This record gives sequence, structure tokens and C-alpha cells, in this order.
Amino acid sequence: MLLLLGLCLGLSLCVGSQEEARSWVSSEQVGLRVPRQVRLLQRLKTKPLMTEFSVKSTIISRYAFTAVSCKMLNRASEDQEIEFQVQIPAAAFITNFTMLIGDKVYQGEITEREKKRDDRVKEKRNKTTEENGEKGTEIFRASAVIPSKDKAAFFLSYEELLQRRLGKYEHSISVRPQQLAGRLSVDVNILESAGIASLEVLPLHNSRHRGSGRGEDDSGPPPSTVINQNETFAHILFKPSVVQQAKIAQNGILGDFIIRYDVSREQSVGDIQVLNGYFVHYFAPKDLPPLPKNVVFVLDSSASMVGTKLRQTKDALFTILHDLRPQDRFSIIGFSNRIKVWKDHLISVTPDSVRDGKVYIHHMSPTGGTDINEALQTAIRLLNKYVAHSDSGDRSVSLIIFLTDGKPTVGETHTLKILNNTREAARGQVCIFTIGIGNDVDFRLLEKLSLENCGLTRRVHEEEDAGSQLIGFYDEIRTPLLSDIRIDYPPSSVVQATKTLFPNYFNGSEIIIAGKLVDRKLDHLHVEVTASNSKKFIILKTDVPVGPQKTGKDVLGSPRPEGDGEGDPNHIERLWSYLTTKELLSSWLQSDDGPEKEQLRQRAQALAMSYHFLTPFTSMKLRGPSPRTDGLEEAHGMSAAMGPEPVVQSVRGASTQPGPSLEKPYQPRIKISKTSVDGDPHFVVDFPLSRLTVCFNIDGEPGDILRLVSDHMHSGVTVNGELIGAPAPPNGHKKQRTYFRTITILVNKPERSYLEVTPSRVILDGGDRLVLPCNQSVVVGSRGLEVSVSANTNVTITIQGSIAFVILIHLYKKPAPFQRHHLGFYIANSEGLSSNCHGLLGQFLNQDARLTEDAAGPSQNHTHPPLLQGEGPEAVLTVKGHRVPVVWKQRKIYNGEEQIDCWFARNNAAKLIDGEYKDYLASHPFDTEMTLGRGTPREL
Repeated sequence: MLLLLGLCLGLSLCVGSQEEARSWVSSEQVGLRVPRQVRLLQRLKTKPLMTEFSVKSTIISRYAFTAVSCKMLNRASEDQEIEFQVQIPAAAFITNFTMLIGDKVYQGEITEREKKRDDRVKEKRNKTTEENGEKGTEIFRASAVIPSKDKAAFFLSYEELLQRRLGKYEHSISVRPQQLAGRLSVDVNILESAGIASLEVLPLHNSRHRGSGRGEDDSGPPPSTVINQNETFAHILFKPSVVQQAKIAQNGILGDFIIRYDVSREQSVGDIQVLNGYFVHYFAPKDLPPLPKNVVFVLDSSASMVGTKLRQTKDALFTILHDLRPQDRFSIIGFSNRIKVWKDHLISVTPDSVRDGKVYIHHMSPTGGTDINEALQTAIRLLNKYVAHSDSGDRSVSLIIFLTDGKPTVGETHTLKILNNTREAARGQVCIFTIGIGNDVDFRLLEKLSLENCGLTRRVHEEEDAGSQLIGFYDEIRTPLLSDIRIDYPPSSVVQATKTLFPNYFNGSEIIIAGKLVDRKLDHLHVEVTASNSKKFIILKTDVPVGPQKTGKDVLGSPRPEGDGEGDPNHIERLWSYLTTKELLSSWLQSDDGPEKEQLRQRAQALAMSYHFLTPFTSMKLRGPSPRTDGLEEAHGMSAAMGPEPVVQSVRGASTQPGPSLEKPYQPRIKISKTSVDGDPHFVVDFPLSRLTVCFNIDGEPGDILRLVSDHMHSGVTVNGELIGAPAPPNGHKKQRTYFRTITILVNKPERSYLEVTPSRVILDGGDRLVLPCNQSVVVGSRGLEVSVSANTNVTITIQGSIAFVILIHLYKKPAPFQRHHLGFYIANSEGLSSNCHGLLGQFLNQDARLTEDAAGPSQNHTHPPLLQGEGPEAVLTVKGHRVPVVWKQRKIYNGEEQIDCWFARNNAAKLIDGEYKDYLASHPFDTEMTLGRGTPREL
């Protein structure tokens, strides 16, 4: 069987053909004198028949799972090539594709994309997308040669997080069977536990291509649409008969089935949903006074804007100027090869200034080239000058709305320099919103300008109305309500959260954050939101009850009137993985640093592989053919709601003893505690019973091997760390810095295993030697020992299920002379370590501490003293019978962006630890000899 699979997606993705499809001889080539009417009848008779086209979509808490299926019949007396083509949203990730050709099954498989093909693929993707894609969509194509009188079926699944714009979520489904289908249906389920506030189904949206029809009625849902809904659930079914399809469009429907809805909101801090250890936080405040806007409109007036484009843009700006509020400030810049500034400062909004601005825009005439760099620099200078001399500057939002139809041709034309110049001038204080018109625009430049400067970008195709697009884009950002938004969760409760800092919040949009919970049994999640609005600096704090975490399994069942289930047990986890992957891709696109870019690529690729996402760094290969199994079609129908099965990955060699396969190796859900050593190195010890945290430094020498955990005689575990040296930073009090370059772990029970971890590799020697690179995510394990590598991030070692260590990998993009790639060591679970455990960290695991006095007398609050500049109050700590002078400090530890408050023991922890520093030096990396401990003999 000959197959052709093509896909155009995202930043730089196109899956090429598996093999070239063979051409076939059509019936019109058989004879030389066949009349035209007969040839037409022959083609109509033998055209492949679409027996079914259906789309099933399930939206759970704004996250949409969509499955498209199409069944075809080859009625011809010879083999024919049949094409399956679907438009999908540009923001969606394809998760599965399967073809059934006769009784053979061809299953799509997500694999790593070869790095060397990226440039060639990018070029092909750009061309295909521009020629064939609709606005905001990409095209998936697959074709196969079908035997005569045989059938074929195609199944495609994709996922996307719906974005709120202008107060609505919009779910758009491409319905383009390109012929009248025997059975056609669009079946959508919406489950929103917060409640559905509004819901509407739009008329079929016309395609940009000619020949599509809108039907007889242009108001309300398409004919045959049935809507059933209650407070939290909605079911929409569009199932037109062949006659109804013909009334909509004689040659088959060619349009988009669009659903718009919004959800109920009550809590000021937002809606937080939790499921199976993952959470998602939706924040969309309302009823706030708008912030003043400082906005500069930068309009391309080069020669290429002549005609309709410039006229439509001027008309749109006339409308936008009338929409400005009295508290806003504005200016206008036209640019070609010269920069033409209306006023050299921002102007208040008055009827006279709006009129004068319109006159200035009206007299703009297209001429010359395109100096993008200087136009942006001029606009940023205007905004910075106003903010610097304005009392309301810190309570306003500075925006640039930048519109062009071309590439930089005058002045600075190097893309990287334009980006650097803009970023340095804006300094994160100016948000740039870009609009690219036509096919000649450098859309990649505009996209990066917006990404790097807290903005958005839109593309307007040649044949579209640039004016209406500009007004629609402005409507999204016309009402800023908050600026400098920061959303915090306790680091002890939440790990691996997506972005939590946002420059602005515009009315009608939404901020979405997802992450993992350290403890699945958490009753309440503390949330703090800080932001500025037009009146004051606001702080919102609350403890959100998360309640019992449900695992409902009947998403596709009948609507539940009570709305008491969360549905699919993994939809929030997939939402988190989707959002994290998007942020990694965005960071990769912004980065111009080679090592950083490669690290981002590897992390995005590992996550996409784990969750079956087709991204710029993964590709799809068709595996097969294999015999068809019963129930395959039903299974693919379910995949839209349930998502693909997790990747099962094992790297154990044939000689290694068998063990259970481990699922989804990326970023295991495990707690990283405060008890740790990291950095220079800084030691942190947590005493949970007394709610005290103590920290100390050990200033060792390069080459020293420190005993961190020593429990060889009991649990059979020893952990050592070897130091590497580096010059101290200039003007510092230290002569040198030291870091851990190697962590070694000896496990002696039930069988002996050796682990050596460096920033670049993990060596596991347990009878069979295994070397794992740290730049790839993988899980291995046997005989009670599990090692999980999360690419360039961390290594988690779990021993007998009761001991867990997390080793963080610290890599520098461009290390300074005083920086070294190094490791941090964290104790995640110490239940399996004995009460006789010792070592620099181990000696504190089964202890408690208390504060007995301080310099100023008894403290009113020993666990949370008031924060002071520099060092805080002094006190005396009692631990293990030692009385240790300590001082209050605020330190940063590298366990996921956490900053901690701690009691600091000075002088190399001389009075805190048993013995002296030299007592903790090991003779070699796997040395288990112990000289200190509570009555424990020396060990070998």
C-alpha cells in the first residue's frame, strides 16, 4: 500500500511524505474520442464517496479534546488516491492519527524530530501554510491509494486550551467534507463545573475560498442543530441530512461550526480546580475601573501600503480614536524611510485632539521604504518620556499598536538587532502589539517583537478587511484593568507551575496557570494575587478549598443534572502539559542563545513525547500495516475525550533483570523538601515539628568529598558529594566558591548498587553498568531502585519506595568565571532512613530544634520574626543538646524558585554539627567509613 502523509503545523513543523504516491490512469485517458458529457459522467460515477464525516468534541474546563473521523468508499474499478484534509486551530496539538485501508491499520506514532531537518521543514511549512491555511488555522493532510471497491477510514485527534477573548470562549470546528456526505455530524459536549453563563452557536462561518454557502438563514445556529444544556453541562449536535447539506451548500458544506460560551465567576481570586495531583487556576476579575492607557499608534505608510490597505487602516484608526477614554494619552507615528511624528509628546484625549489626530492620519500618503527599527525606537521614547514625567505613570499601561505590511528595508534591517534594540529600549515597561498585513510581511519578526515585549500579534491576509481586523484586535486590549500581576502559591504545596507573572490583564481575557500539587490530600490551597489598578496597589489572599479530588469516568455519558463530576481523570494534567509545552516553545522562539535554545528544545521535546503532542520538535510516523481489530473505531471515538494512552518507556537492556515498565518519565510528581544542600554550598535543614528552618555554610576545598548521608549499617544507604572550585566573584568576601560536581550514592540493600551523578550523565552500576545522559528524560529501575531523569532538570532516585533523593541539575547559558555547572542535593523522603542516620544532613533528619532565647529577650514569634534589612534578630538554638548562636536571615534555595527564611549558624556550623568539618571528609566517592554518630561503630 502506498501512503502520503502531510502536515503543516506551528512554528516549524511539517511531516513529509512517507513514500511517493503512485499516479493512476483515470477513465478519461482510456479513449481518445470520448464525448465531454460521457467523460463528466464517468468522473462523477467513479469519484470516491464520503459515506461519513463526523466530529466529536469534548470540552472540560476550557480544555477541548476533538476527534475527526472520515469514511470513504472507492467505487471505481481501479485503485484510486483518496485525500483526507482537515483544518485545525493553529494553537492545537495533534495527539493521534490512524488510517484504516481495507482490513489494514496504519497507526500514527509520535517520535522525536531530527534536529538537522528543522530548516528544510520550516521552509516547506511556511509555503504550505500561506497558500492553504485559513486565518488562525493549519492544515493536516493525509492521502492513500485505495483498492477498487474497497473502503478507507481516517481518524484524527487533537487538543487545545480555549482562550477567552472579548468575554467569550470560542470553539471552532472545520466542517469541509468537500462533497455531500452520507452521514455528517458535529457532536460537542461542554462540561464546566463553574457553571455555563452563556452559550451560542453561530451560523456556519464562510470560508475564504469561493463556492461556500451560508444557507438560507444567516441568523442563529445552522439548520438541524439541537442544543441541550443545564447549569454545568451542554450538548450540541449538528446533524444535517443530505438534503439539508445541499441547501447550505450545493457541493458540500465548506465552513466553520462555531460555539461561543462563557462561564460563571464568583471568587475574586479566581476559579481553582484540582484533580489527581494537578491544579488549574483561572483568573478573570471584573467590575474594576479601567487603567489609563498610554498608546502610540505606529502606522506603516511605505509605498506598499498604497490603495485598499492604507484606506481600510485609516478608517479603522478613526473609529479607534473615538473609543479612547478621557484619562488616556495617545500619539501617532507614520513611518516609511522617514519617521513622521504627529506630536513629540503624548496628548490628552479631547474632542479637539481626536479631530486633529484624524486629520493627520487622513493626510498620510504612501511613499518610500520601511524603517521598522527607528519607528519602534521613536514610539518607545515617546512613552518612556511621558511615564518618567507623569505622576500617573506607575498606574497606567503603555502600549504600542504597530501595523506593517512589509519587511525592514531601510535603516537597521538585521532582525536580531531590531529585536535587541527594541527589548533594551522597552525594558519590559512597554507592551508591543503587532499586526502584519499580507503575504510579504515578516511575520516571524512581528511575532518575536510581541512575545519579547508582553504583547500579542495578529495576521491579516491580503483579501481580508484590514480595518475590521484592526478594530477587533484593539477591542481585545482597549480596557486594561490590572498591571504587574503576580500570582503566588506556597512552594511547599505547588511545584512546576506555569508562568505566574503577567504584565497586564485586559477586560474580557483570562489568566490561566496550571501546576502540580505536592500533596494530593491537600484540603486548602493558599493563593495570593498582587497587582496594580487605577486606584491602588491591590493584594488578594485566600485559602481555596480544593475538596476531595474526583476521578469521574463518564464524560461521554448522559448529561449529569447535578454537575457533580469533574469528568476525565486526566484533563487537568493534560492542560498543564499543554500549557507548559506552549511556554517552552514560546521561550525557545524568543531565545537567541544557542545553549539555552537547545535546552528549551530538549525540555519541550521530552514533554511532548511524554504526552503524545505533535510539536515543532516531534514528528509523526505511520506504523503498520497491522490487522484490523474489533472495536477500533469505537476506541478512536473515545480518544477525543480520554486522550491517548501514556507512553510506556523502559531502557533496561536484555541482560538486566526484568522489572515493571514505568509510565510517563517526564518530571515525576515528587516533593522536594527544604532539607538540602545546593549552590556554594548552602545547607538547609527543616525541623517540621517546631516549624523551624536552619541554614549553614560549609567552606570546603576543591576535591573534598563530603559525607551528606551516612546510614550504611542500617538502611544500607550512603550519599557523598565531591566539590569543584571556582574563583570568587569580584568584590566578594570569599576567596573562592565551591560547588558539587558529583553526587555518589551507594545502596547496599537488598543488593549492592552504585550511582554516580554529574550534570551531564548518570552512571548506574548494579551488576550491569548503565550510562544515562542527563539531556534526555528516561526512567529505569529494578530490584527496588528507581532512577528517573528529567532532561537537564533533575534526577530522582527512589530506594525501596521509602527513601527518595532529588538531585537538581544547574546549567549556565554563559557561565561567568565564578560559575560552574553543578548539582544540588535534596531529601524528598527519609522514612526509610534509620534513627542512627548521620552525615552533614542525615544527622538532623530525626531531630527537633527549639529557640531558647535571643539578644532582645524572648521573641514573640520565633518561627516568623519580622523581616529586616540584612540580618535579623539573634537567638540561641538548641538541637541535639548543642546550644548554637543563630541569626535570622532570608536565603534563596534552588528547589523550584523558593526563597526561605531561616536561622543561620555562623562559623562553618562549628557548634551545630557533630564534630568538625574534617570528620565529614570521605577518602573516595563510595567511601562508607564513619567516624561520627550516636554510638555507631566505624563502618567499612
